[in-house]
Parts: sequence; C-alpha cells; structure tokens
Amino acid sequence: MKKLLVLFFLFPVVLMAQTTILKCGNLIDGKSAQALGKKAVVVEGKLIREIIEWDKIPANANVIDLSSKTVLPGLIDCHTHVLLQGDITAEEYNAQVLKESIPYRTLRASVACKIALMNGFTTMRDVETEGAMYADVDVKKAINNGIIPGPRMYVATRGINTYGHYPISNGEYSWELHMPKGIQEVNGADEARKAVREQISYGADWIKIYADRSYYKKNDGTFGSIPNFTQEEISAVAEETIKSRKMLAAHAITPDGILYALKAGARTIEHGTAISEECMDLLVQKGAFWVPTITVIDYVAEGRAKLGAVSYFQMYQELQPRFKKAVQKGVKIAFGTDAGGFDWQKLPQSREFSFYVKYGMTPMQAIQSATTVAADLLDKAGQLGEITKGAFADIIAVDGDPLQKIEAMEKVIFVMKDGKIEKQ
Repeated sequence: MKKLLVLFFLFPVVLMAQTTILKCGNLIDGKSAQALGKKAVVVEGKLIREIIEWDKIPANANVIDLSSKTVLPGLIDCHTHVLLQGDITAEEYNAQVLKESIPYRTLRASVACKIALMNGFTTMRDVETEGAMYADVDVKKAINNGIIPGPRMYVATRGINTYGHYPISNGEYSWELHMPKGIQEVNGADEARKAVREQISYGADWIKIYADRSYYKKNDGTFGSIPNFTQEEISAVAEETIKSRKMLAAHAITPDGILYALKAGARTIEHGTAISEECMDLLVQKGAFWVPTITVIDYVAEGRAKLGAVSYFQMYQELQPRFKKAVQKGVKIAFGTDAGGFDWQKLPQSREFSFYVKYGMTPMQAIQSATTVAADLLDKAGQLGEITKGAFADIIAVDGDPLQKIEAMEKVIFVMKDGKIEKQ
C-alpha cells in the first residue's frame, strides 16, 4: 500500500481539458470568402482544437447542436466607453462626470460589459474612461479574474488632450472651481511624454489622443478643424507610445486631424467622419485602420445639430459616399460603435453592421470588419476573430443567415468565450 501511495505522489493525475463539439449549420470562420456547410468545431479548454466534418463527430461526444444556426467568431468592438451611458448633450455628459462617483460608474460599467457579452461581443477595445481615471483597468481585471462576466478588454485608460480643449469646459463654471476633465490634460512635449508613461504604468494597453476640435464647413464644401497638439507634442506622444510597444488611437474627424495623426504614427483613426481621399490613401500606405463608429454619429448628429453643432449633421450627411470610396480603395475598416456614447441598453452594438452594408460593404466584409480585421487591428491575428485551429474559443451563433440579411447579427442566441458557454 505504501508503494502505491508513493507512486501516486510521484505521478500526479493530469486533468484533461474538457472537449465540446459545436455542430454548426452555416459556419462563417472569419477568413473564408464563403460560409462553410456541415462543419463542427472541436473546442478543448479555451482553444479551438480543430474543425471537422459532421460525419467525423464521435458517437459519444459532448455535442451542442447549432445545426439550424449560423456560427461565427466572437465579435470585436474596437471603440467603446464602458464608463459612459450615453451623452448626446453636454448636460448628459456633465451629469455623469459630476454627479456619479467613479465606483458608481464602475458598477454601471459592469452591466454594460455583460450586455456586450450577451450580444456576442467577446472582445472590446475601450478607448478611455471619460473622467473615471483607471477604472477600466479594474473592470478588465474583474473580468479576467471571473468576478464579473464581460468581454476580453483592451483599455486606453484616460485619453490625452491639450489644456482647455475637452469637456468639462472651464468657461461653463465659476473660475474659482477646478473642474474635472474627461481626459488627462497636457501642455508641451515633456508633459505629453510623461502622460503616456503614467498611463502605461497604470495598465493602459493603448494610448488615445484627441487630435482635433472645432469642426466647420469651408467655403469649398470640405471640412476643417483645429489641431489640438503642436508637432512636438504629438510626436512625443507617438514616439513614447511606440517605443513602449503600445499602439496609438487618434480621435480625428477632419483631414486636419487625420493626416497629422497618421504621420505621427497613429495606428487607428477614430470616427474620421469627414475623411478625404488623401486620408484614405495615407491609411492604405501606412497599413493603419479606420474605425468609423457610424452608430453613434447617427445617434447624436441630429440632436447636436439642434443645439448648434451643425457640422456634425453636415458631415454625417456626406459620410456614405466617403465610406464607399474607402471600401473601394482598400482601406482597412474595423468595426467600432462608440457604445457608451449611446445608451448601452437602448441600442444594440450590432446595428453598426447594417450601416456598413448600406454604405457599400458586402455582408461578409462587414462581418470580417468585426472579426479578422478587428483582430488584426489589435495585433491578435490567429488568436481572435476567427474559428481556426489554435484560436481562442470565442464563438457565437445567430438565427438566420446574416449573409442574406445582415440584421440577423442583432439577434445572438449563443455565446462562448474562452471555451465557456456564456449564453445558450
């Protein structure tokens, strides 16, 4: 008996990862040009082990029957704000920043994360906290540690802008008050570099800047803006970000902001509503990404126009042909909604797909914008956004065929993240 005990301790039991097989109807794997039929996905632990034919499914296997559904990779939203809950007006924004504590906003963010996951978004890039400091890092940790359900998160913490160029405006309140800001304010190249280092030290995966402001329509019909940074400042941000092996996201609406952000080294252009063909060509040349966030622009444009910001509505009216031209030129367009800019509980993030198809993408291109293209943006190709051997087992299913009717993406009925079923 003693010898048996010794052998037991010398050779511990190896626990095999649980194997689950998803029997798919149509399979959109994120990479193939067409949907695949009669395939099954073998999931082992957190990873996809292989893709097999239906007739290769073992008789005694643990099978989830999705044979009447369309199965896809878990979706990726490249532009969210989990610490926001909708802000068409300045009053809505100010109420959150001034009246809600950061712990309260973080609790609301946990609800937003669950909503996103249940809607099929297994990964999100959250591009700054709008005054909630480093709470996005806490949300990310809570998800990673299994405390709350939510997508895999890549976070940008505070965002960076120059002094006086971001809400809450000093001029709206008594000058005796020191008003909180939605971002980290800098003045000069040294402060810009310091801000990057500080944010990375607290857990930022990305650095986010606001490249331009004060949008207006010129006499020639094009749109202009005022750049927020000096060349020295934006170069300092970009250099420090890239040197630290991080990536730079730039909120930039017009060519005045887009071009100098790209030239500085931005990997992504956020919104880019008044994007020009010159900007498109530079995006292609540099291999950078455009994240157009049409859902939020549609949501806020009319309301902000009524409050005097007419340029938002004017740019939105001209966005469709710009988007179509970008598709034709081969710009890498990644899916991003700006959820948080609209209420998480009022609009589905997947509404963005319908805009992409309406504006010039095929349904497959639109789906790939939220799968393989988005994974490429995150530098996670082969791991996220695809159903292939060795990728993370982030898998969803929808009723119907989104290649025939893209609105099917708004009704996700099955969600698996890291091999764990989150919704069935």
